[in-house]
Amino acid sequence: MVLHADLAEMERSAVELALDARGHARFHAGQIFRWIFQRGVTDPAAMTDLSRELRELLAAEFQISTQVGCAMACAFCLTGKMGLVRNLTAGEIVGQVRVLADTLDMRDMRFNIVLMGMGEPLHNYDETMKALRILADENGFSIAPKRVTLSTVGLLPQLERLAKEPIMPNLAISLHAPTDAQRGELVPINRKYGVADIIAACKRFPLKRRSRITFEYVMLAGVNDRPEDARRLAKLLAGVKSKVNLIPLNAAAGIPFERPSDAAVDRFGKILANHGLTVSVRKSRGRDIRAACGQLIVEGQKKSAGQQLAVVM
Repeated sequence: MVLHADLAEMERSAVELALDARGHARFHAGQIFRWIFQRGVTDPAAMTDLSRELRELLAAEFQISTQVGCAMACAFCLTGKMGLVRNLTAGEIVGQVRVLADTLDMRDMRFNIVLMGMGEPLHNYDETMKALRILADENGFSIAPKRVTLSTVGLLPQLERLAKEPIMPNLAISLHAPTDAQRGELVPINRKYGVADIIAACKRFPLKRRSRITFEYVMLAGVNDRPEDARRLAKLLAGVKSKVNLIPLNAAAGIPFERPSDAAVDRFGKILANHGLTVSVRKSRGRDIRAACGQLIVEGQKKSAGQQLAVVM
């Protein structure tokens, strides 16, 4: 018997097996899930539709509780300068949703989840997918995969695995440059998985009828924001069901790049649009507290908790 297993780390099927092994009916797993994920109750004593015996068992044998830092080392991102401290567990990932839903009083609302904040979700593949299965469970948050977006720099083996998952989130590729020469300088993993390989994988990726892959493009003044870069990007994405999200750099001390002018961003977007691409420009939020895109960093002790999921309306 495994003592002090974390219920928040377990999928419902695992809770069912654990209950069965202890002589309790499996259907109680659904009740436990609803208490934890739908109602935000983590104290077994408060799970009033469970028997006293089962509540005492949960209190005695269980506890309730994808990355700190990032190993991708993108040149324009402060988080990458931290390196990878550790992966988050599925329970910690789901826990962020639980805490935010309670803090913002969103439990009775429909919301979207973006796996984008700190870290590379596919670098912590198993725990990330486990978290998504827990979040999708009908007895939990019951969040449909279409309301979840996973952002990745393009780890090809994991991307191929993702294409076969029964739970299929929306896909966003952090591209940032249209050529290997440019992207290799900005995103080191490109030296292993090149632009052509990523685009080929995207073309193979199973998409629903009206779905598209989002390509994220952080714009750096004088580096990747020129008209010729826009034309190369448009050519690269020809034939891909896609949309482009332009992200003007959130400059910060320690990042050796500057934010492009609004005119440069507009010019870039218009070139893409003239080539038939759907384009949006991300409005920056959180720059005043250094929590905007690319600015997330854990200062002080490396044991501090990281951010893996952002919940947005």
